[in-house]
Amino acid sequence: MRQPEVMYRLYERRLAARLDRQRLPHHVGVMVDGNRRWARAFGASTEQGHQAGADRIVEFIGWCDDLGIRVVTLYMLSTDNLTRPEAELAPLLRIIDETARRLAEPRQDRQPARVQPVGAVDLLPDTLAQSLRRISEQTESNTGIHINVAVGYGGRREIVDAVRELLHEAHGRGRTAAEVADRLSVEQISDRLYTRGQPDPDLVIRTSGEQRLSGFLMWQSAYSEFYFCEALWPDFRRVDFLRALRDFSGRQRRFGA
Repeated sequence: MRQPEVMYRLYERRLAARLDRQRLPHHVGVMVDGNRRWARAFGASTEQGHQAGADRIVEFIGWCDDLGIRVVTLYMLSTDNLTRPEAELAPLLRIIDETARRLAEPRQDRQPARVQPVGAVDLLPDTLAQSLRRISEQTESNTGIHINVAVGYGGRREIVDAVRELLHEAHGRGRTAAEVADRLSVEQISDRLYTRGQPDPDLVIRTSGEQRLSGFLMWQSAYSEFYFCEALWPDFRRVDFLRALRDFSGRQRRFGA
């Protein structure tokens, strides 16, 4: 092993050893951004960039599992992304399907993961939608790390879908819109989000140097901590993740106070 690699490994181990495990996030949201720019930088195809990003996702989930982080939400495809040219979209959808399958595969050294699609699955091509539903059903009772795969996801769409579900339920019970409005609460919306029943993300990470939310977990991230990293997602290393966790553990969370 070359000297720089040895120093890197030592630094990584030191970071991991100094983390306060009692102050790590329970739920991490990640905007896996930069695959296309990574591909351009290396003279690779867009498909190769997305594949490199998918391989990093599998690694990343292993890092989270090793540290005891119980819930991870991966922003893989927005509703806006569904309008990309077919030549780019078709390979990306295939890679997403394969990645979800890889995440659901049992491993001897880990508890089986639960993989749950979050998003407007009805907007996806039938083959992918059916595959994601099947993976979700097959892993629903697994007790390992809970992985939300945000595909066909949009934060505004999620809130609209939650309100729509609430109104349909009220209509079925014979209640008027005015009655719903008079009793409307934060909890009623939260209980109908794609991530219902899960803790809100403690930490949201975005790679590639962009510093915006882009509609990711808009409702759930009201009190999340944010960490922006310059590395493009395929280049995101374990040491980058450990730095994000170190930064998070040193913050004083106020939850709006």
